[in-house]
Amino acid sequence: MSRKGKLPIAIPKGVEVKVSEKEISVKGPKGTLHQALVDGVIVNVEKEEIIIALDAEHENAGNFHGLYRSIINNMIIGTSQGFERKLEMIGVGYRAAVQGNLLDLQIGLSHPMKLPIPEGVTVKVEKNTQILLSGTDKQKLGQFAATIRSKKPPEPYQGKGIRYHGEFVRKKAGKAAAKK
Repeated sequence: MSRKGKLPIAIPKGVEVKVSEKEISVKGPKGTLHQALVDGVIVNVEKEEIIIALDAEHENAGNFHGLYRSIINNMIIGTSQGFERKLEMIGVGYRAAVQGNLLDLQIGLSHPMKLPIPEGVTVKVEKNTQILLSGTDKQKLGQFAATIRSKKPPEPYQGKGIRYHGEFVRKKAGKAAAKK
């Protein structure tokens, strides 16, 4: 059994949790999220807590104990508070703009890159170079942030590229600096 999986999850006020045999749904002020459950994972709602237990008949159920506890905890946090992710674009001429359901990135390529914004993710662009992503589903939000970053990851020589807010990129010395 997982140490993390044994911990109960507190349900804040204003959040409703419904558990069926194969699915859990969490409804809060920010929205509603659904998650399918794997056989062997049992979710119990007791008073103001959620407890994740394992079915002894399934031998591989322990693999999912801590995972489902974290997923359900993220669902509760997402529907009550929401998640945010900030990206910074560093480079001459780099800029972003939201055009309807597309994120338009100009990152030094010969053509602008247009990425479709997933449902449930809100995108705001500040100062043309800072992208603020917000939403209720942590997995969707993190995947979209990683997709944006993968289009132009920060390079170690000049530091140009797209990086997460607060990410440190260690710079390398170039050839000219290495000769001295």
